[in-house]
Amino acid sequence: MSGFALLNPLRAALAAAIVAAALMFGPAPASALKIDVVKSPGGIEAWLVQDATVPLVAISFAFRGGTSQDPADKAGVANMMSALLDEGAGPYDSRAFHQKLDEQAVEFHFTAGRDYFRGSLRVLKEHRDGAFELLRLMLNEPHFNPPEVERVRRQLHSALLRDTNQPGDMAARAWWSTAFPDHPYGRPVKGTPESVNAITIDDLKAFRQRVLARDGLKVALIGDITPEAAGKLLDHVFGGLAAKADLKPVPDIAVHGIGQRIVREVDVPQASVVFGGAGIPRNDPDFIAAYVVNHILGGGSFSSRLYNEVREMRGLAYSVHESLVWLRHTSLVIGGTATRADRTADALGIIESEIKRMREEGPTADELEKAKSFLKGSYALNFDTSTKIIGQLVQMQVDGLGTDYVNERNKLVEAVTIEAAKRAAHRLYKGGILVTVAGRPSGLNSSMPAKAPGG
Repeated sequence: MSGFALLNPLRAALAAAIVAAALMFGPAPASALKIDVVKSPGGIEAWLVQDATVPLVAISFAFRGGTSQDPADKAGVANMMSALLDEGAGPYDSRAFHQKLDEQAVEFHFTAGRDYFRGSLRVLKEHRDGAFELLRLMLNEPHFNPPEVERVRRQLHSALLRDTNQPGDMAARAWWSTAFPDHPYGRPVKGTPESVNAITIDDLKAFRQRVLARDGLKVALIGDITPEAAGKLLDHVFGGLAAKADLKPVPDIAVHGIGQRIVREVDVPQASVVFGGAGIPRNDPDFIAAYVVNHILGGGSFSSRLYNEVREMRGLAYSVHESLVWLRHTSLVIGGTATRADRTADALGIIESEIKRMREEGPTADELEKAKSFLKGSYALNFDTSTKIIGQLVQMQVDGLGTDYVNERNKLVEAVTIEAAKRAAHRLYKGGILVTVAGRPSGLNSSMPAKAPGG
């Protein structure tokens, strides 16, 4: 299955190269990144950061069309495929393929999100060509042989059975299915025990053929590699894929279930809570202001209002969080916490009260300045490893941002005024929230509607 495929000596070599570079050079500030837009002879575009100080080459990529392309009755196809791409490809069976991965010291990963199927690979420069050939085989010529498919199916099925009775997973599944009924976003990303059992080899092959195509591809590379060499590798790895994806249309959708509170009974000492509502799109002029406001309310792990009120002041939970989520066909704000069953109503009441206060009053000037200072100072941490850098560059492409965003982002944060923050707070939290709870929360039941932040 995808993950790390390294023999001990080669793992040591790769780790030593990474550690040595970190000690000698340290993380460069984001503003120091030089991003080149390269185009392969075959027309594949990628963002490249050349770095000859580290003897590594890394690539990250995303294909448009993630789990939203799963068949409606077979959720989990994309996730299952992500676990099978390294289980034999091209001329190699599963055992031989893993041996080749070990020999080349390849560090790789595949993951299926709602809108994109993503992958990454990192390798020592000396093994670059061999590693990228293995990546080409995984994307273009995976086997999906019955023995490996059934083994991976059993593994996924067992994990999903465990999740079925986990309060956090129960609350999350209930939230997404209620927020997006009869929509691909409402289906579980990893599927269900029943849907995974129904997936066929033909389903896996069809998904790969429909989704892994060049027209929806975003790519970033970093390392000791020239633009010319990068172009050749792009054509080698991706050039054999279909020119155009065959994606099923996914409709835009607003968050449903606002004002509802849904309780799933499970006999555990703690209750898990998920709450959320409509967000602000990534391309909206108020997005950066909303991002800062969200940090103040619930995005700052140890400094947010929710953390202070729920944990620090009252000790009701170990953690409480909230974040903005922007997908291709919706935007939302979603958060969660876990607390004692007999204190769930108290914790949720505080969360609702703080959402209402932020909606009506917005942040204070002091909160705004502290949040802006933190967000600007911490931005460089998104670029302190090669893996983080290329992940950020792919996400910037997915979000429709230019290469100059790395330099402009902190200026945009600094430009957020108190007026803009208050406007964004009102927009972000005026609509109300949907709440789902899994556990045995005292004093809460599904018939009690969640309080709207405005009233």
